Amino acid sequence: MPVDDDKYPTESGRRRFVKGVVGSATLASVGTGGVAALNSATAPTGAGGGIIQYLGIENTDGPAPRGMPQIPIEIDSEGFIKGVWPKPETRTVQGREITVAEMELGGETYSSEWFQYCGAQSLPGIQPAADQDNFFRSTGSPPYEWQSSTYSGGDKIHIDDFQDYESWGNGIGASGLGKPAMGTWRSEGVSPQEQIPIQVLRSKRILDKVESGEGEFAEWLRASTAEGFIAWLDKCTHFCCVPAFKAFGDSSKFGAEDRVYCQCHQSVYDPFSTIKKSFVALPRPDN
Repeated sequence: MPVDDDKYPTESGRRRFVKGVVGSATLASVGTGGVAALNSATAPTGAGGGIIQYLGIENTDGPAPRGMPQIPIEIDSEGFIKGVWPKPETRTVQGREITVAEMELGGETYSSEWFQYCGAQSLPGIQPAADQDNFFRSTGSPPYEWQSSTYSGGDKIHIDDFQDYESWGNGIGASGLGKPAMGTWRSEGVSPQEQIPIQVLRSKRILDKVESGEGEFAEWLRASTAEGFIAWLDKCTHFCCVPAFKAFGDSSKFGAEDRVYCQCHQSVYDPFSTIKKSFVALPRPDN
């Protein structure tokens, strides 16, 4: 094949990357028709997994099969932002004892298994009983100038640094839609390759949704967001890249300048639209 013979247009600016996660991404998008076979193939060698319902931000365009799962958040007494993690407990499933992290929140069953796809199921922080403090911490190389000048990698993300969220802009799309940050979660003391990527966004649109109390997921949003902050696991459900809200100039070519855009294959997500989906969560490797 000629060097320039690529099904993705040159103007997309997508990054070439090694698709070492193809198997994981493919399994993560398997439909329910193949669930029985998948469960029998994976359950004996791992913990958890199977058909899971979750809530996330909606996938609106591109090849991604579904939205990215939302991370419920809370703000501590000092103003630092944390992801909610259910209390782990041991259960017997199919004759095997496994540890799960699951809770009822906002009328929904929130589980650590929401995040068991795209290789995340192997990350130390996804282990239900992992010893982590759950704070969101700034990533080392964020795409936002404000974040780079405010935080060093590993610093805890604080609510005070989002005070201009109703006017913030960076020249990509419209200003005033919200202020984003890139970070990690449940990843203290692990290598960069083992960190859990997240994105957090503060927006009046989220605050208005909560205050109106309207919509199918009003109870969930009231319980899972705080002071206009919403967060999600930042792994594209297509090929596991790391998308971002208002971070890439070429997103405007695909109508995604005001949404979460993945440069790799132009998947687009709407952080202001909540969806409920089912997928096949991959089992965590046994320790």
